[in-house]
Amino acid sequence: MLRMIAAMAAGLVLATTGLSVQAQTAAAAPAPADALTDPAMKAKEVIAFIGVKPGDRVADIVAGRFIRALSAAVGPKGKVYAMQAEEIIKVHPEIPPALKKITDQPAYANVEVIVAPISAPALPGKLDAVFIRQNYHDLHDKFMGPADVPAFNRAVFAALKPGGVYVVLDHAAQAGSGLRDTEGLHRIDPATVKAEVTAAGFKLDGESPILANPADDHTKMVFNPALRGKSDQFLLRFRKPK
Repeated sequence: MLRMIAAMAAGLVLATTGLSVQAQTAAAAPAPADALTDPAMKAKEVIAFIGVKPGDRVADIVAGRFIRALSAAVGPKGKVYAMQAEEIIKVHPEIPPALKKITDQPAYANVEVIVAPISAPALPGKLDAVFIRQNYHDLHDKFMGPADVPAFNRAVFAALKPGGVYVVLDHAAQAGSGLRDTEGLHRIDPATVKAEVTAAGFKLDGESPILANPADDHTKMVFNPALRGKSDQFLLRFRKPK
């Protein structure tokens, strides 16, 4: 996912000073597809699973390719908080200008960018939903600190209103593998996510197979050319008790 965010940023940002002709050509290329333009992301189904509706307040953690889709889903009376981790921005400083390219557009005036450490994400309160796509596994990786995952999940719990939902979409690792493949294969065992999130006080509220791929044997890195975009992904919805 980190590589995808960098690709998105490269497609959105064009800095003309000092660029070679080749670099200008590459930077001017169309931005990578996002949830509004790539049917494989199944934005309609994912947003329906989250339960996003007009007027909702939603946080997109390590915001990327679902920003515009979520913005459209909550409508002008809703709000999308696009949270970016300081740890990622240190590696990819091009991301904030890329996000600004989106938020400067009148159609996405309901998007607000938050930059904070991942372990203390500075989320506003009374959220209806928090969504993290293909980045939960990164919380356990070195470049993220690694993050204080229990603290992160508690922060999400505190930010949600009673009855609010926390939805995790990520690449599936082999059953029983725990955290073994977060760094090398960019995958995580769904059972581990369930254990960590419910430990923060959440109740598992639903699972969806809409992005599952039984042909993926979970042994390849998700950026492998033969698998990229077709990995077995799980979708879990957790609810904060009322």
